[in-house]
Amino acid sequence: MACYLITGGAGFFGTILKKHFLALGEKCVSIDLEHDDFKDENFTSYQGDINDDKLMDEIFFKHKFDAIFHCAALLAHVKKDLKRLWHANVDGTKNVCNYALKNNINKIVFISSNCLWAKNFDDLVLETETPNPVEIYGKSKLEAEKILLSHKDKINSIIFRSPTIMDEGRLGLLGILFEFIDENRKLPMVGDGKNCYQFIYAKDLANAFELALSADYTDIFNIGSDDVKTFNEVYEYVIKKSGSKTRLLHFPKLPMIWAMKICFWLGISPLGPYQYKMIASSFVFDTQKIKEKLGFKPTLKNEEMLLRAYEFYHKNKQEILNRKDVSAHNSVAKMGVIKILKWFM
Repeated sequence: MACYLITGGAGFFGTILKKHFLALGEKCVSIDLEHDDFKDENFTSYQGDINDDKLMDEIFFKHKFDAIFHCAALLAHVKKDLKRLWHANVDGTKNVCNYALKNNINKIVFISSNCLWAKNFDDLVLETETPNPVEIYGKSKLEAEKILLSHKDKINSIIFRSPTIMDEGRLGLLGILFEFIDENRKLPMVGDGKNCYQFIYAKDLANAFELALSADYTDIFNIGSDDVKTFNEVYEYVIKKSGSKTRLLHFPKLPMIWAMKICFWLGISPLGPYQYKMIASSFVFDTQKIKEKLGFKPTLKNEEMLLRAYEFYHKNKQEILNRKDVSAHNSVAKMGVIKILKWFM
């Protein structure tokens, strides 16, 4: 029976990941800033910071790990303290590497992000595309990648550059979209809606973590869904299947982007530089490399994932809105100025 440390194990994806490996009969240990009340005889949780050496010493003294799944990260649209975000995402990664080295753990699997870029790509994005993040979250993920790569002589790190992770329970900024659909309001679209943006099904990503354990090398892999359709097609699919009366309302691209930019800098919008640059752009990873080297196969398409996530929100709306002290992806992001816009839709 193997034992894995999951940083960020109380979060949206961390929860799915631990359930995946527990179902395989393995042991999982979680460290997370949030409380984790998940119960399983093979699961142990610690509430705290990966930069807390006293706690990390305790964890590594009590448990012997076969690998570390590094999923912990703070998000820019949730935390206004940018120094804290950098400390968590960058210094935290340094500390995870240090503990791996001190305890002779030679496998780390890490979630990076498509936030390493924030521009429109007409073609599929390869692993060789030079990153150019525009905001601190993307910059912190790129710096974390560099830290892992600097230890490739002693630690085999598999880095997954991931788009938005989707499944039942995924909320955050998507919770705002779901509220519009649930209330049958017109859904404002930036531009003509013909752009494409890729997701990854959370259970497919968990399966990729399992596949990564057999890789005795350090490498970077793009991951994502196949057959990525336009925003118009994906949203219309969810609206039709859910029975919502929501209609898509398209606005000119440039004025909307400028309006979002101004609202963000005024501190009244949850949409940061990455979101307002990408919301009207196309971004799809080329995933041929991960299919060839790791044997990865995605199972769900964007529209299927988004429908699952919306249906969960619809069925559990009251409980979701009453949640407190949960991770950013497990709660609905604050709307800010979007709340005013919603009442006119």
